[in-house]
Amino acid sequence: MDDREKSLEMTVGQIMKQFGQGSIMRLGERGNVGVAAIPTGALALDLALGIGGLPRGRVVEIFGPEASGKSTLAMHVVAEAQRNGGVCAYVDAEHAMDPVYAAAIGVNVDELYISQPDTGEQGLEIADMLIRSGALDVVVIDSVAALVPRAEIEGEMGDHHVGLQARLMSQALRKLTANLNRSRTICIFINQLREKIGVMFGSPETTPGGRALKFYSSVRLDIRRVEAIKDGVEVIGNRTRVKVVKNKVAPPFRQAEFDIMYGKGISREGSLLDVGVDLGIVKKSGAWFTYEGEQLGQGRENAKQFFTENLDLMIEISDKIRTAVGIEEPSETVDPPPVDGPVDAKAEIDLTDEEVPAKPAKNGRSTSKASKAKASAAETEILEIEG
Repeated sequence: MDDREKSLEMTVGQIMKQFGQGSIMRLGERGNVGVAAIPTGALALDLALGIGGLPRGRVVEIFGPEASGKSTLAMHVVAEAQRNGGVCAYVDAEHAMDPVYAAAIGVNVDELYISQPDTGEQGLEIADMLIRSGALDVVVIDSVAALVPRAEIEGEMGDHHVGLQARLMSQALRKLTANLNRSRTICIFINQLREKIGVMFGSPETTPGGRALKFYSSVRLDIRRVEAIKDGVEVIGNRTRVKVVKNKVAPPFRQAEFDIMYGKGISREGSLLDVGVDLGIVKKSGAWFTYEGEQLGQGRENAKQFFTENLDLMIEISDKIRTAVGIEEPSETVDPPPVDGPVDAKAEIDLTDEEVPAKPAKNGRSTSKASKAKASAAETEILEIEG
């Protein structure tokens, strides 16, 4: 071992001693470098994302026009995480969440943590504390446009507040990103659309909240309504298209289409049928759909109803599709955080510039390092005075 290697080994040892085990390592020493994912509830979108769902420990942005299915998609991710044993929270900055609709989608509303903050700072601080706890799997913030800075709320109508929300989002994302990676939590930001004035070439659409969210997001999903789904003359749902406009964990710019039925959410049966036909696992001849010689029904809606009544067949086809594209079925339990125990919220969080007093232990003594340091300094001063 030459001097350079000895120096590097000593430096790595000092870093681990100061910052803890796992603070630095060779990439090849990590047991599993694959990206774990939580399904979205739409098989077509899971395949378009390339890893079987949304990546854990990352920032995700879902944006689109009004009533396009943004909140519905986020709730389906929450439902999938809960189904696999996860814990989720919903920061409802718009104060518009419908618990009845969420329950119909499959969300366990009794176990869902919900917050309706008064200001943008409060909402982001709540999300930061939940993520630092290391106990949550999905945190949804609905929406970025509703995260109104405190100064704007306390001001008067017509007051100009240039760049306040953009600075707020930039500061929050700088704090959230590292904590998300440690806690393996997905933070989903739902965002609206705005239009730039005077744009002659290119798309005039933009999203509020500045550019920080675009940079920090590992996945950005553009969701749009394509057409209405009708039963006779009555509209019963929307055909929805999602484009993966940014993807750091798989190839981007893929698209997925699925049905969102009113009062029910994303149609798993319809998404499974579409993907099965595209891969040739489900055969379509005219209006008839068949699987290994068994007729599923005449017409798309009848085939979807057949899947609803035969869940075992639905699971069998889903497994075949995932095997064909090389995406594993999500495990029954969510992946534990990569650190030993939860992220220490008290040791790392810094919500204000003022020092937060340490919480006393059961024996009445403070256990924080800051308190011990203060006590030691006070004893030193007393000894110097007495001397």
